[in-house]
Amino acid sequence: MFDNLSDRLSQTLKNISGRGRLTEDNIKDTLREVRMALLEADVALPVVRDFVKKVKERALGQEVAKSLSPGQAFIKIVQGELEAAMGEQNEALNLAAQPPAVVMMAGLQGAGKTTSVAKLAKLLIEREKKKVMVVSADVYRPAAITQLETLANDVNAIFHPSSVNDKPIDIVNGAIDAAKKQFADVLLVDTAGRLAVDEAMMDEIKALHAAVEPVETLFVVDAMTGQDAANTAKAFNEALPLTGVVLTKIDGDARGGAALSIRHITGKPIKFLGVGEKTDALEPFHPDRVASRILGMGDVLSLIEEVERKVDKSKAQELAKKVQKGQGFDLEDFRDQLAQMRNMGGMMSMIEKLPGVGQLPPDALAQVQDGKMTNQMEAIINSMTPGERARPDIIKGSRKRRIAAGSGTQLQDVNRLLKQFTQMQKMMKKMKGKGGMQKMMRGMKGMMPPGMRFPGR
Repeated sequence: MFDNLSDRLSQTLKNISGRGRLTEDNIKDTLREVRMALLEADVALPVVRDFVKKVKERALGQEVAKSLSPGQAFIKIVQGELEAAMGEQNEALNLAAQPPAVVMMAGLQGAGKTTSVAKLAKLLIEREKKKVMVVSADVYRPAAITQLETLANDVNAIFHPSSVNDKPIDIVNGAIDAAKKQFADVLLVDTAGRLAVDEAMMDEIKALHAAVEPVETLFVVDAMTGQDAANTAKAFNEALPLTGVVLTKIDGDARGGAALSIRHITGKPIKFLGVGEKTDALEPFHPDRVASRILGMGDVLSLIEEVERKVDKSKAQELAKKVQKGQGFDLEDFRDQLAQMRNMGGMMSMIEKLPGVGQLPPDALAQVQDGKMTNQMEAIINSMTPGERARPDIIKGSRKRRIAAGSGTQLQDVNRLLKQFTQMQKMMKKMKGKGGMQKMMRGMKGMMPPGMRFPGR
């Protein structure tokens, strides 16, 4: 996410971070680089101009002059202005209404509206403990209705049936009545999309909005369309009283132009980011955390929240007790750890939230990025017998060859896994004594792919 922009800005700001004194000349040079980085990231020109102007005004003022570390103070200003451009803080959904709170999703065809409805339903059900109903008012695409029904079943939302023969207003009014009868807290409405903004589409969605009066009207837009995303959001905002934006396919957007442009152009906050295809791949948008990631400072808060949410705490406690009792750490435990990591989006999803990840060697990152490493390790362990998983020391020549053949891997892959397991096993033993956590963190560097170390270590 935002890789290109992050790389360029991190390098530019690195050159100024150690300066003991900032002058108009070196600030001017740095701002020229920042301006180019933002334009290459497809950030809208008015946003770039405003951003650079504000950074320059603050940098040449007393804020930096009085600082003991002017270079660091300058970076803090850039971070602050990035946050301001994106909205400064997360703005949650306002669901304070007589149930059901109606949330309408609007946007162009292909932006990911239907999947975003399902993702939002899952988020509200699991994190907000809401009872959620979903309905499709897309009468032009029968597949959209079927798709939403399937997704609703996946995320345990109530699906209200609709037909292409019905009028969108009648569909939604019927869903509101049904939601009241079933005591649903929230009704999510999927609307029809078009390939482009047109008058007929806008008239229809305006009429639907006026009839059902949703508490939230979210515009769903594809981040990969760059500043076009901001322009499309502006067109919708002129037709509808939008309350926020859902930026989808952010995991495929290496530039970040849409995230930085939308708030400035529409005046509406980005409320959620779609960070993948799975139904749990929707995250609340936190401008401060995204600014931190863009500048290569990581996003440890989001990583902690993700661990809290997705790690199986009972299994973690069982493992901790087992290790503390000195019962040892076997390959079954190792496989459980790999599965937990996969549940969190894989190693790369975790690593990219760590500070300084941009400084890691590209070849080391490439090994993690494709996700093959974790899957391969699980396949190797699955090809072992229960006895081999419990006592890895018995895995010698012929057993290794059998395991490699059974898992579709090479002998060196099996050897690599056993080596990494041994390192993990030693690390777990260290947790028993005093200062166990510090020893464990030092040991973890052996778990990383060749050439990769924890940033700053």
